[in-house]
Amino acid sequence: MDTKQDISKRAYDQLHTDAEKIRQLIQVQMDNLTMPQCPLYEEVLDTQMFGLSREVEFAIKLDLVDEQEGRQLLDNLEQELSKLHDAHTKTSLK
Repeated sequence: MDTKQDISKRAYDQLHTDAEKIRQLIQVQMDNLTMPQCPLYEEVLDTQMFGLSREVEFAIKLDLVDEQEGRQLLDNLEQELSKLHDAHTKTSLK
């Protein structure tokens, strides 16, 4: 039988995996789109980020993930996405 710590680690690992998939998806889109303000880009970003934030909230409510760790995961992803967006914007301005 899994311990609470094992289950919590698996929950956090899954959230981290989902966050990484979003990073990769956004990177692929930014590599292939001329404008990150494209409605498709924004829709995917909004949908994926909303879904991940719901996953994090659910894991926190079940006490599987520490609230601060869950929020940090989302904050880190938002910072990464912001860096990607900024890098693409600078590249497209050249």
